[in-house]
Amino acid sequence: MDVAQLLWTAVTDHLYASLGLLVLVEGPAATVFGGSLVGAGFVVFWPIMLIVVVAEVTADSGLYLLGRLGARPRVARLLRRLGLTAVRHERLTAMINDDLPRVVAGAKAVDLAAIPAFLAAGLARVPYRRFVSWTAPASTVRAVLLLAVGAVFGHSVAGLFDFPVVVLALAIALAVTVGLANRLVRRRTGRRFRLTS
Repeated sequence: MDVAQLLWTAVTDHLYASLGLLVLVEGPAATVFGGSLVGAGFVVFWPIMLIVVVAEVTADSGLYLLGRLGARPRVARLLRRLGLTAVRHERLTAMINDDLPRVVAGAKAVDLAAIPAFLAAGLARVPYRRFVSWTAPASTVRAVLLLAVGAVFGHSVAGLFDFPVVVLALAIALAVTVGLANRLVRRRTGRRFRLTS
């Protein structure tokens, strides 16, 4: 049994769990891939939708919790390494206190913005219930859009799913494409909205 077949068997035997882990690691690409599985008829939409939203809210909550622990010296050093300098912290905290919905929407639109934004939400001591009441709907909207893109793609190439090597190549190509698009958006919006450090 070759490596591609082994990977394919592992993923297909535990498809829903595998997708949940992939969304935690690389949300947008894994969500689009999940949508392509829906479009090809391998999985059902609603469980995938639920898995994606729960995984995203879990990842967002992890960043929030790390921010809440930001007063500890080791965590404070880690936050600085993640790009949350003192100036950014002050500006993001002010933005979060003034307009949390806009910050959450921006963080969901530009994936990398989620890291400093959700860390700052924890540092700003935004109540967790309020934080989740904005991140969960934003995650749901983003999941629907990305799953729809993937479903259209998956429906178009459904016949190719009979060949594991082709599927893995398509998944990698899709992940690279989404990753490059994500990086391009980050760079462009980063230049326009960069916070002075």
